Parts: sequence; structure tokens; C-alpha cells
Amino acid sequence: MNVTISHIRNILQECYPPREAANLSRIVCCEMFGQSDIDYYLGKDMILSSKDKRELESILSRLCNFEPIQYVQGIARFLGRTFRVAPGVLIPRPETEELVERMLKEVAPSSRILDIGTGSGCIAVTLSKELPEAEVTAWDISEEALSIAGDNNRFLQASVRFVQHDVLTYQPVEDDCFDVIVSNPPYVTEAEKQDMEQNVLGWEPSVALFVPNNDPLRFYRRIGELGRKMLVAGGRLYFEINRAFGDAVASMLRGQGYANVHIRKDISGNDRYVIAER
Repeated sequence: MNVTISHIRNILQECYPPREAANLSRIVCCEMFGQSDIDYYLGKDMILSSKDKRELESILSRLCNFEPIQYVQGIARFLGRTFRVAPGVLIPRPETEELVERMLKEVAPSSRILDIGTGSGCIAVTLSKELPEAEVTAWDISEEALSIAGDNNRFLQASVRFVQHDVLTYQPVEDDCFDVIVSNPPYVTEAEKQDMEQNVLGWEPSVALFVPNNDPLRFYRRIGELGRKMLVAGGRLYFEINRAFGDAVASMLRGQGYANVHIRKDISGNDRYVIAER
């Protein structure tokens, strides 16, 4: 094994389990410094300039401060596309990929779609690219998130319309008419913080993660209320949910008058999505 890879692994193994340290070292060498996978696994030496060495030490310092590798790289993959990410937006999750894959099987190609709490724009931009006849609108309360999402929209040549709104206070207007509303809103209770990894707690935006213990459904309730006014008859809601609250979200939506309310599981077998019709 070459000296550089040994150095990287030794540093990272002080902070991470061996398997994770090995995976991170491969990402650093191959994805960030351009070494081929073959050369990496053969242990060939990686020659770095003085500038590269300074950059490497900065990367290792950030990783040992438990900054997520996606933020260090500045990118994350989502359904085959590369999205810009930074600490102002959540890192896209595989569970959200599953939600979008389900939507792509069910949503009409020319639908009017609203993504509430868009973050990096991964849901909205993917839907816009995969359903080019659709009209996709995306909301977020965060200017930083909307800036990042807008960059992804331009870079990936999608056609999403981004608007800054606070969903908890927004009042619908006459032009608000959608066939589909999708949202992956904050759903982690404050009580669950103690079980979360340091690289999530210390870096990902709290406003996009947490809800009060005494009102964990606040965003679902409000989006459900808006959906009753903004969805066409037969229009659908797609929610990503906290696995602990599937029954509660479904019951709430039925109480709001929604029909065909279903809870769907993710690939790990956890309740993760609720789908409902107006």
C-alpha cells in the first residue's frame, strides 16, 4: 500500500470504524484526487503536489470533525444524478429515492406537481427531468436551500419553479392548483436526537430535521390542510414519514377527508411513506 493511502487510512481510523475509514479513503483518493480504482486497490503510489497535500490535510481534518463526506465533496448522488449539497440542505437519502421511484410509476406525465420543503431540489429536479411535460414547483423557507436547489436546477437543465414560502403560515391563492403534492418535511422528534449520529447532528440543518415532541405531525397536518384547497379532485399527496408515525399520519389524513390513504414500507421494511387522494 502506498504511503499516501496508508496515511489517509491511519488518520481516518482514529475517528471511524475500519470499514468506514476504508470507504472514505477510497472516495478521497479516487473521487477527489482522481486515482483510478484499479491503482487504488493495487496500492500504487499517488503523487501529490504541495497544493494537493494541503488540500488533503484539510479534507482529513474536516472528516475527523465528522463533517459528512457529501459536504466535503460538495455533491451527493440521487437516482443517477449528481446534486450540489452544502450544510444548508439535507443530504439526499436512499429512502427518498424510493419515494420518487414510486411517483414516477404512478404520476401522470403532464401533472402539475408541488414539492414542499425542497432542500437541495433532488425530488423536484428529478421529477422535472423524468417527467419533462410536468409543471414542477418547489417551495422552501430557506434562502440558502433555494439557492442550492436553483443551482442544481440550472446545472441539470431542469425546469422547476422555485418559490420561498413558509408552509406553516402560507395562505393559498387562486392560482394554487396541483395534481400532486409531495413532501419530505421535518419529522424527527427532539427526543430522537440522542440516537442520531454526530455527522448528522453537527452538520445537517436542524430546521429541516426536527419537530417538537408534543407536535410531531405539524407539517403533515398543515400540508394536508393546504392540499384540501390546492389539489384537484383525485389529486394525490405523497409524504415521506417518520417510521414511528405512519398510523398517526394516515389517521389524520382520513380525518381531514382524504381517501385511499395507504402506508408503504421502504426497502428495510419500515413504514416510510403515506399516499392519499383528495
